[in-house]
Formats: sequence, C-alpha cells, structure tokens
Amino acid sequence: MKYGAKLGELDANLLLLNIVLYANAVRSLFRTRLIQYLAVSALIGALLAVLAAPVVAVTGAVMRNAIEEFQELPAALTTPPLPERTRIVASDGTLVASIFDENRVEVPLQAVSPLMQQAMVAIEDSRYFYHNGFDLRGLIRAFFANAAAGEVVQGGSTITQQLVENTLLQAATTPEEVKAARAQSVLGKIQEIQYALQLERSLNKQQILERYLNVSYFGAGAYGIESAARRYFSKSANELNANESAIIAGIVQSPSANDPIAYPTRNQARRNVVLDRMVDLDFISRADANNYKSLSVADSLNPSPLANGCVSSYAPYFCDYVLTEIRNSPAYGVTLDDREAFLRQTGLTITTTLRPETQRSAQVAVDTTIPRDDESKKAISIVMVEPATGGIIAMAQNRLWGIEGDGYTTYNYAVGRANNGTVGMQAGSTFKAFTLAAAFQQRISPSLVISARSPKTFNFEDCYSGEPLEPYEVRNSTRSGKFTMAQATAYSVNTYFVRLAQLVTACEIGDVAEAMGVRTGTDGLVERVPSLTLGTINVTPLTMASSYGVFANKGIYCPATAIRKITDRSGKILSVPAARCNQAMERQVADGVTDMLTRVVDGDIEGRTGGRMSLGRPAAGKTGTTNENSSVWFVGYTPDVAAAVWVGDPRGGFKYPLKDITINGKYYKQVYGSTMAGPIWKTAMLTAHENLRKRGFKLNPWYEPTEVLLFPGQSTEVDLDIDNSNELPEGLD
Repeated sequence: MKYGAKLGELDANLLLLNIVLYANAVRSLFRTRLIQYLAVSALIGALLAVLAAPVVAVTGAVMRNAIEEFQELPAALTTPPLPERTRIVASDGTLVASIFDENRVEVPLQAVSPLMQQAMVAIEDSRYFYHNGFDLRGLIRAFFANAAAGEVVQGGSTITQQLVENTLLQAATTPEEVKAARAQSVLGKIQEIQYALQLERSLNKQQILERYLNVSYFGAGAYGIESAARRYFSKSANELNANESAIIAGIVQSPSANDPIAYPTRNQARRNVVLDRMVDLDFISRADANNYKSLSVADSLNPSPLANGCVSSYAPYFCDYVLTEIRNSPAYGVTLDDREAFLRQTGLTITTTLRPETQRSAQVAVDTTIPRDDESKKAISIVMVEPATGGIIAMAQNRLWGIEGDGYTTYNYAVGRANNGTVGMQAGSTFKAFTLAAAFQQRISPSLVISARSPKTFNFEDCYSGEPLEPYEVRNSTRSGKFTMAQATAYSVNTYFVRLAQLVTACEIGDVAEAMGVRTGTDGLVERVPSLTLGTINVTPLTMASSYGVFANKGIYCPATAIRKITDRSGKILSVPAARCNQAMERQVADGVTDMLTRVVDGDIEGRTGGRMSLGRPAAGKTGTTNENSSVWFVGYTPDVAAAVWVGDPRGGFKYPLKDITINGKYYKQVYGSTMAGPIWKTAMLTAHENLRKRGFKLNPWYEPTEVLLFPGQSTEVDLDIDNSNELPEGLD
C-alpha cells in the first residue's frame, strides 16, 4: 500500500493514523520526556513535510490496532461552561464577597487591551492568524529553538491546541481524564490536533482567542485575563499597557515559576522575551520595548489580594449564613456537591438584604464595647432585620473569621447549628414578651395587679397531662411589690410573669412563640416548662430579632431571609425559595405587646430597665439577664427595624458568668442587659435609622391604653410592701 497523494488530497484520518504509527515507533527509542517531546515534534513535522512522498505500508495487527484507537477518538470537542466566580452583593449592589474554585470573570475580546492580545499571540503562537489550528512551521521552529536552548523555551502547540487542552481539563472529572487532557500520550496529542482543526472550522480567530484568554490560568489564583489584570495590576484587562501585557503573557508558559508576585526576577526575564517577540512582529517599536525593559517587574505591579470566600469579607458571618442557606436547600442541587458547584462555578450574582452602613455600624458597636482580643474573652452578637420582609440587614460579632486563636472563630453566634452556629443561648427576660402576647390573646387586662413577692414558690401542672410538677421557686432581680402589667414589664419583675404564666399556661406561651418563628438553636420546638417565661430555653439572636419583628409588623411573621435575588452569568433571574409571611397573631394583640414594650424604653415609669435606650423616635424593647448573669440581652424594634443583642461567653456562660469581671478595661461587679447589650443595640439602631423618616407604631390594642396604669380603685403608686434590702439595684435587668 503506497501513499503518493499530495497533502490536500489526503484523507485527514489517514494522515493522523500515520502520525500515530510513526510517533509511537519513535517514542519507544527515547527515555526522557523532553527528548520524547522534541523527537515526536520533529517527527510529526517531518512526516507532514514529506507526505507527498511514498511511505512504507503498514499492515496486519499493527494497522488494525491503530485504526481502532483512532476511530475511538470523539469527533467533536464538548465545551462546558467555564467555572466562574460567584459574587455576593449587598442590597445596594456593592460587593460583600466572592466565592470560587477558579477566580474567573469572563469578558468579551473587545474588553481586552489590543496590546494584551498581541503579547499573547507573540509569545504563544506568532503564526496564529495564518494556520488552521495546527502549525507545522511553528512546530519546527519550536523544535530548533528548544534544541538550541537545551530546554523548552517555546511551545509547539498553537493557541487553538492550548485552548483544546484547557477545555478538556475543565471537563475532566477523574485523574485519567486529566492525564488524557494533557495529551501525555501520542494518541492524546493526535486527539488534541483533531479537536483544534475542528474548532478552527466552527469558530473564527477572534472567538478562539477570546475563549483562550478567558480559560487560561495566569498564576496566583487568577483564571482568565480579567482576573489576572485585577490580581496583578488592580485594573481591568482593557486598561493594560504593553509592559503589563508582557508580564501577564510571560506567565502562561509556567504559571507557578513565572508568577510575578512570587518570582519577579524570573518573570522579568520572561517579560523581556515577550517584548522582543512583540518587536519582531511589529506590535511595538524597539524603543518602546527597551523603555519597558528598563522597568522592574516588582515596581510595575499593583497587586490586589485574592479575596475568596467569607474570610476576606467585611461581613463574614452574614456571608457564611448566605452560603449555608444555599448549601442546606435542595432547591439549589440534589446533593451537597451539586450545591457547592452551583455556588463556586456558575458565575452567580447573589443579591442580599445586607445594608453596608448598618453592618459596619453594628460591627463598630460590638468591637468598641468588647474588642476582639479582649482578655475577658466575652462575645457579642447582634442581628438586625426588617420586620416587613424578614430581610437581615446586619449580622455582626466581635470576632475575626478563622481559627488562628483568641479573637477568632468560625462559629456564628447569631444562628443555630444548621447554619454553622450554636445550640443557642438562654434569652432571659426578653422571653417575657411572648407571655404578654399569650395573655392578650386570652384578653387578660394589662391593668391586672399581681403581688409579686420575692422569693415566691409556684406550683405548676403539666399543661398537657395535668400532672403536678415540682414546686418552682423564683426570685426577682429588680423590684418586688404589687404591679400592673406595664409596671411589671418596665421593671422586669420575675414573680409577676411567672404568676401570669400560671394563668395563661406554658403551653399557650410556647404556642405563641412558635407561631412567631421561635425555635431552639438545634431547630427544636419550645419546651413547655414553668420557667419558660423567664427565657430558659436556648434560642439564637436571629430568632429573637425575627420574632420581635412580628410585634413591629402588626402580628405578621416574615421568616428571616438573607437572599433577595439570584441571577446567573447571563443575567437570568433564578428561582429563590422563600417562605411566605403569615399572620401569627391578631394585630390588636401585637399592638398590645408593643404598647407594653414602648413603656420599657420611652414610658414615664421611673426606673424602667430600658430607659437608657431611647432613640428619639418611637421604639420598643426588652432587657434580659439570665440566671447567674450567664448572658445578657436586649431585643427591641421600631416600625422599620428589629434587632437583638446577646453578650456572653462562648466557653459557657454559667462557667464564665458576667460577674466580678473586667471588660475592655472596666470593672463590672455584674453585667446587665441594660448596661451592655442595650447600649450596643442603641448605637446600631441609630445608624440604621439615619436615612429613615420617623414613624410611629399607630397602635390599636384591644384595650383602652388609659387602662394600663390604673389600679382598680387605687393610685398609680407602686405598693412596695416587700423588703427589698437584698434585691439588686433597680432598672438593671
């Protein structure tokens, strides 16, 4: 069998078959990869150069095996979408964080500087615009250049072939596929050539160059030309000059070795080679090249940090909450791996509910109260939400994201275990608001007077079975005496609320709380126990802020959300699962609770626990201090924002209580909700309302508000008929 046809008349399959056979034969004669590479390169060039001459026929089993191998090659290259980074943005569109496996921003060719395009062509494939995907002359040139240098200084692969290799690497899912993509076998190289020829038939040169610039790795975590320009020069690819373009183009041959940040001297030598090639091709003048060569690479750089993930965000714990919401939802993928790929590779823009200025103010408030490296090791968490939507507008804590040591944590104290949080913390007296709601649902008058002695023992029955429970002894931490509901709320009188809980039952309080979205940090239901009204179950700041938002929102519960919208790389809006708002209680009940809680902040009851938290606009709230001062809280709201603040010790509040302690250089005999959590709440809330018009609650409770402070047949004076000599100072719950 003889071959005497000219190149244009040869069947492409037959040509490639000959290359396979001869290259395999020559490869077996050499041992080192470099020599194999040079030998194979030279042989392929020689074969193509003499294809018009007769060659020795190949028959038998060798021919059949070669034909079978060749016929198994796919006919066309499958091009998957390039992995692209996901952007998490705040409500105003500014960046919160970038998430990616490959730091890539795909751009069209017209968004890349012509000098950058020329630099890449000059060093990687100077005959790019003259070949059809496989360049015989370029391969021979590379062979002689490499042979003269004694190392690989020029590649024989065209830009189109490199695009094929990178595309196959993107699609590879196994080590075997990665090896095949790198064309480490001769058959693999033939497949690469076949794909390159096919690409040149289906795409024009500009399209191929655009794909190549977007798919290539440029070192230092930068995938694609736009990310490389930002990584090394803090500018867009369309702004790159010849020097900067040559620096980046010089990286591709060996992204690790030629990294200009890590190895500026090595990159500089490579940059100079690129500049010389640009001169050879008349892309730039010799004078310009010499001028750029006089510049050091180190001085030319203006690098930007590689910001991947929440660790580099100004709102790391909010960022992590967004990610866990997506990871936990089957709406974004059947498996966790699917959801991770959805997050890190599909080029999403996730628009969130975060308000940057509110977030920064909240962060400053917690950091200035207890610095992140404070010797006390106490922690603060604050969450702020929009009652009307459930949108989380701020989420901060006095910790840095990480595990480096004191002042760092990857736990989000604001949320439950499912979102990288905790099992929750006891909410203390802030839970009394749910008892108020349960009482108003049963139309118990706010003028109800209870003699709230301290200590006092209560006998409860199980609210399900009716069985008697162990006697429950309760002490007050502020005042004792006879009080109306408004006074007991303003003073946070424990024995008043435990007696009220007897009247409404713990089951009703639990039902009310759950209807308002309250769950434990492990997503458990509210345990119906006698101490429920005093906040002994473990909840999270996000739960408390969201549930108090129900009172602000006239009884309508909107589940907390951090995600407003998700768009894909093409701008298409994707479906975002969202829980619907629902009427958790009557508006008149919610307004009744707000009436009680506004008197805590802005009422005329002297010694009220929330008196220091007035905002200069209508506001409501409640302090909370748990047993043994293990933690302190303040939860409050306006018509526009609800917020919860927790202060405690992540190592265990009962083991490390807020007593006899120095925090941020100040000694505290005991810390209360009103002395630490409340002021943080106030600072953050003032900033959150800076650009909001002042609005009132427009209350419409089921009772007449004038009824609240009146004792039947008595004056409004509190009857302090109990010895308070052993009580704590008033107004400090």
